[in-house]
Amino acid sequence: MACRLGRVVSRPLQITILGATGSIGLSTLDVVARHPDRYDVFALTGFSRLAELRALCLKHRPRYAVVGDQAQARILQDQLHADGVSTRVLDGEGGLSEVAAHPEVDVVMAAIVGAAGLKPTLAAVQSGKRVLLANKEALVMSGALFMQALRDSGAVLLPIDSEHNAIFQCLPTDYSQGLGTVGVRRILLTASGGPFREMAPDLLSDVTPEQACAHPNWSMGRKISVDSASMMNKGLELIEACWLFDARPHQVEVVIHPQSVIHSMVDYVDGSVLAQLGNPDMRTPIAHALAWPERIESGVSALDLLRVGRLDFQAPDDRRFPCLRLARTAAEVGGTAPAMLNAANEVAVDAFLNRRIRFTEIASIIDDVLNHEASVPTVCLEDVLAADRRARDVAGQWLYRNGR
Repeated sequence: MACRLGRVVSRPLQITILGATGSIGLSTLDVVARHPDRYDVFALTGFSRLAELRALCLKHRPRYAVVGDQAQARILQDQLHADGVSTRVLDGEGGLSEVAAHPEVDVVMAAIVGAAGLKPTLAAVQSGKRVLLANKEALVMSGALFMQALRDSGAVLLPIDSEHNAIFQCLPTDYSQGLGTVGVRRILLTASGGPFREMAPDLLSDVTPEQACAHPNWSMGRKISVDSASMMNKGLELIEACWLFDARPHQVEVVIHPQSVIHSMVDYVDGSVLAQLGNPDMRTPIAHALAWPERIESGVSALDLLRVGRLDFQAPDDRRFPCLRLARTAAEVGGTAPAMLNAANEVAVDAFLNRRIRFTEIASIIDDVLNHEASVPTVCLEDVLAADRRARDVAGQWLYRNGR
């Protein structure tokens, strides 16, 4: 997946942050600001949060900013001109891909949530960048095509999800030869269990978006928080882990670990289990990937195990978390099934956040889509995008049939 850059640079690395106004983007900017001699902000993107993006441009003075459409671009450009900031504002998917693939860019933080992040992330890979992957959907949707583009371009791909970053740190450097070849028995993917870990499954139909977004350990956006509550987030991470580490679904086991101190583990055939621990703060994996193979200060406080006191583990309950089962099934089926799973989930989560469906109906919509549409092999990107569109149409039909 990744190779060491093996080069010394005499200038700060130029960084594009896709999804700068989200939690990962802001954490990245926090780490970058601690090391002005190492990193410069080249471009920042934000879909519709113009006020937040304007403030970030005032602070970091990027060469480019990217927003959702031309009208937003004109507004932000006029504002920045009045502010005396020379940042050039681009728009749309073309603007995202331009700043991701720009020849002067060294590093791309791919932190756009959902399917919208696929094309610009792929553009960064095809351009041979160091890509810090926080957008798990890019691999979930187009895993085979994405990994082939990575091999063809020689790009460096480093995982930002705390779990995959932990696995990366615990695996031997030659894991690309095959997990069995390097003595790995299985990957243990840890999960907090979210806010409903102990709730009786029969009560989940009445939970609110506010309850689902109240994650006990992490500060995340609303969509990702709902995915964590349903454990679809862990299902998507399972699929991502298979692509990142050339693993089969049966080699990836999900373990609920409420404290979120052990971020994941690797189990070896000799009985050793290597774990990566740390406080639940995304600046740790961000700093690791930014500086890899070096280490830099991230702003995260030292882990106090005496204060943590205990580390608990349990198996996920399929009745409480049917989305995890659906994701594992999609991983086993392969082809376009993961893309359809992701698309159906995005439609369902949006409907839940807008109070159109119950929490438990998220899984119902996904199950309906996967049963309605057969998976086909992915030969090109259009296969992936077509499957994404079909799944969204079928999910929309479910909402219509059920009066939502």
